[in-house]
Amino acid sequence: MILAQKSMAAFTSFSFLRYSFICLYFVNVKERLIKYLFWVFDLDSNYAATGRIVAIVRASPRLSSSPTSINFLTPNHSRRYLCRASATHDEEAAAKAAAINADNGAPTIFDKIIAKEIPSTIVYEDDKVLAFKDISPQAPVHVLVIPKFRDGLTQLGKAEQRHGEILGQLLYAARIVAEKEGILDGFRVVINNGPSACQSVYHLHLHVLGGRQMKWPPG
Repeated sequence: MILAQKSMAAFTSFSFLRYSFICLYFVNVKERLIKYLFWVFDLDSNYAATGRIVAIVRASPRLSSSPTSINFLTPNHSRRYLCRASATHDEEAAAKAAAINADNGAPTIFDKIIAKEIPSTIVYEDDKVLAFKDISPQAPVHVLVIPKFRDGLTQLGKAEQRHGEILGQLLYAARIVAEKEGILDGFRVVINNGPSACQSVYHLHLHVLGGRQMKWPPG
């Protein structure tokens, strides 16, 4: 009887010790994954993107220390995290590249859309404003509203007093777009200004987004 109790105690201690080692192993796996992400996305040049993806890794319930969460290393999860960080990196790189030639006066892709050289799905148009659907929508409704004549308005930060009228017309056009698209009861207007805001086309434009529940704070 005593021998059986000792054997049971030894088995219990061994099981607890083995479980502890397994938990420690998975914690280390999680940290190794984080270190790998820093290596993949190059911390020095992509700190923001790397920090965002690491925050996802640290916070994800699928990346807990429990050995039952081994499925966090499945290909689908890995691809999702990597693709999200890759997309962020691409947007930031495009914004930095676009900023180099922001004020050279050269025609932008929007000028070609205004001239009907590039096709677009127009939602609203008048003599001063054009609104068309974004080809890479970030919401069920995603429309860009632009002035037909740039007149130095490469970005909102370049606005002067003389631009007051067109800025008001752009906002009113955003309201018309929201009504046409059936999102007047809830929509968001976004203006990206400069590379740190991921502005990729230096022709002032408003993003009108809606058709889903928006979150706060925005990205």
